[in-house]
Amino acid sequence: MKTRYIINALLGGALLMGGATSCTDMLEEYNPGGGTMDQYAETDKYQAFVDQCYFAMTRYFYGTADGTSSWGKPQALSAGYMALSEAETDLWTSAANFVTNQQNYFWYMGGAMNTTYTAGFWNCAYDGIGACNTAIDMAKYNKSFSAEKLNSFVAEARMMRAVYYFNIVEQFGGVVMITSTGGENITYSPKRTDPLTIYNEVIIPDLEFAAENLQIGDDGSTTAPTRKAAIGFLAKAYLQKVRWDSDKNTCYQKALEAAKKLIADCESGGSQYNTHMYSNIDDVFAEANNYRNKEALWKQRWAVDGKSQSGSTGLANLNRNDERFNCWLSHFGARQNLGEDHQNWEGSKEGDFMPTQHLLSLFVQEDGTLDPRFHKWFTTEWNCNRESGYEWTESDCKIYGKDASMKGKKISKGELAIKIVMPQDADYAEEVAKAATSNYLLVDYKKLYSDSQKEVIDLNSDGTENQLRYYWPVLNKHNSSNYIVESYAKYRLGNLNATFIMRTPEVYLIAAEAALQLGDAGSAKNYVNKIRQRAGAKELGSVDLRSIIDERGRELCGEYNRFFDLVRVGYLDNANYLNTTHPALAKYYKPEYVLKPIPQAYIDLLENGSDFVNPGY
Repeated sequence: MKTRYIINALLGGALLMGGATSCTDMLEEYNPGGGTMDQYAETDKYQAFVDQCYFAMTRYFYGTADGTSSWGKPQALSAGYMALSEAETDLWTSAANFVTNQQNYFWYMGGAMNTTYTAGFWNCAYDGIGACNTAIDMAKYNKSFSAEKLNSFVAEARMMRAVYYFNIVEQFGGVVMITSTGGENITYSPKRTDPLTIYNEVIIPDLEFAAENLQIGDDGSTTAPTRKAAIGFLAKAYLQKVRWDSDKNTCYQKALEAAKKLIADCESGGSQYNTHMYSNIDDVFAEANNYRNKEALWKQRWAVDGKSQSGSTGLANLNRNDERFNCWLSHFGARQNLGEDHQNWEGSKEGDFMPTQHLLSLFVQEDGTLDPRFHKWFTTEWNCNRESGYEWTESDCKIYGKDASMKGKKISKGELAIKIVMPQDADYAEEVAKAATSNYLLVDYKKLYSDSQKEVIDLNSDGTENQLRYYWPVLNKHNSSNYIVESYAKYRLGNLNATFIMRTPEVYLIAAEAALQLGDAGSAKNYVNKIRQRAGAKELGSVDLRSIIDERGRELCGEYNRFFDLVRVGYLDNANYLNTTHPALAKYYKPEYVLKPIPQAYIDLLENGSDFVNPGY
């Protein structure tokens, strides 16, 4: 039996992925007692098969590094899954708008072909699929659990298999569909299955099974999905399926039906599925609510005490989202980047994600005021964190436009060091008027972004670099002070907070989009305004597809959605949309890039490798 499993691992690993090293580790976890897998599955230890379904998710998906990071150094991490789901869209540019930074993720490779950078994502997805297939197949041997309990375990495995397939189908298009562990299917000439077939035969049936059989759980449920997570993801999958399905109205209807289940539950107090949405927007990302967040339909949390992730490599694989959106604060002398600063000063590690002009413009309401979510979810002020403080130098005075009299003026530890002001802020005119003499670095939005060009201002009028480009409004949804620390000096610390894979507001926005596409603009508007009312934003008088996609940008930015949104509604079918929202990115765009490259290492293994080369690569 052990030999058979190794063959199956090769099917899901080497032949499909180009070589995954974790499969033998998985074998040891599956078979610690030396018995056969069948015998192991008979007992209550069957749960270990189900637990293994999450291994790939914790290694790559939803918050971790992708295995190629520069962890242990003060540079930013490799952007990984967050970039695959959020970057190369209208919402984000790379840090300081550098085209040379994270080209594969933020700039469509910057014009230089790369067919290897998706390997970590591809490998982990198929690793996960193999583990899910094993858990599903082994369930028939179990003699310890009741039928209901066993079905709930199988539902976990099927939910996770659906999530893995959802991700690789949307990123790569047709892929190899494997739904069993039978080694007889090994081949060096696998066939690509079209996306619609995978949706119809795996993704949707698996999610429907999970929506019927997963446990209800409670606010503390984490990583293992509950029934509300399955229903929410089913709504999401049905909506996304319109990308591939000619019967779009049925997809919209099914998405709306699933979304309505959770909306009805939410508005009746969560008695059936434990669905909730906070009435106060301050509660949504409050760290005190992280572990037991009522609004999170599904959240992923790593080791409770960090011990299972000890060491520099393990700690790097904890939640890294808190660092991805940081601006480069230590570019200014009043800020330093030491390990303890992560925990005590809202982080100082240089991040990858800078908001585009378009993203920030989404928070400007029709009456010219800022949507309250902007200042709730973006940090625009930072204090000095140097023990000795900072004194303005002659050089910095020149660089940042300070009056010569500011030379030698001191910013003490804990005092305001950097402040970004938006034109819509009440104190904007006052702050800009005293920018040359204020004791802190003032970053004027109008000197950082060009509304007319819809771009970051990289250069000053004299051709010198715009030093303000290093400081931008920082998305703080993922902020954390909850760390496991081994060594501050070596940057060996890991964030223990959970990341939210899906929240209740997304279900309202799924319902809005589906209702609109089915001709019910009135209901669509009501669903959107529910979200805006909670945020304290101005209600919309009417909605269209663009306004719903804009609302998704405001509410869900930085939450693993934007790529899926844009490809679903066809905004990446050509460069037209990017030309009006992120023109700096549009110049690198080709329609073929709507699909990512299947890793070259995998293609090179196959006799029919050319069948797996996506257009444009």
